[in-house]
Amino acid sequence: MTFYPPAIMHEWALAEAIISAALQNAEKEHLQKITEIHISLGELQQIEQDIFEFALNEIKKTQPPIIKNAKIILTIQPSTLQCKNCNYQWQFQKQKKQLTEDESEAIHFIPEVAFVHMRCPHCKSPDFTIIKGRGVTITNLRGKRP
Repeated sequence: MTFYPPAIMHEWALAEAIISAALQNAEKEHLQKITEIHISLGELQQIEQDIFEFALNEIKKTQPPIIKNAKIILTIQPSTLQCKNCNYQWQFQKQKKQLTEDESEAIHFIPEVAFVHMRCPHCKSPDFTIIKGRGVTITNLRGKRP
């Protein structure tokens, strides 16, 4: 029995969800072949990009021919956080250095945990909004129709 660390399993589960969503969308759009899958990775997800890309490519091999040769294009979406108290905006990457490894890993699995571990760098308020930079999203799916 092989044991995989939770981070690897997380990336693998996300990759499975992306492949499944791409196949569902291709069926809905009547595509006979998927040529490209553009994916946005929110910075707050802290996805291990190499592991995620490996998982996507391995999962594609086990799927119907429609997706097997699809090109995967990954883009990291930087985060923008905004304080509800003073309206100051900042980015997660600048505060990440102030987090412990456990805090950073918790945010990796559940980005909303950022609210527990982070404060506005300007006024120190814990009340902020994540404007962008979370989630894993298919931003574009290209393919060929019959």
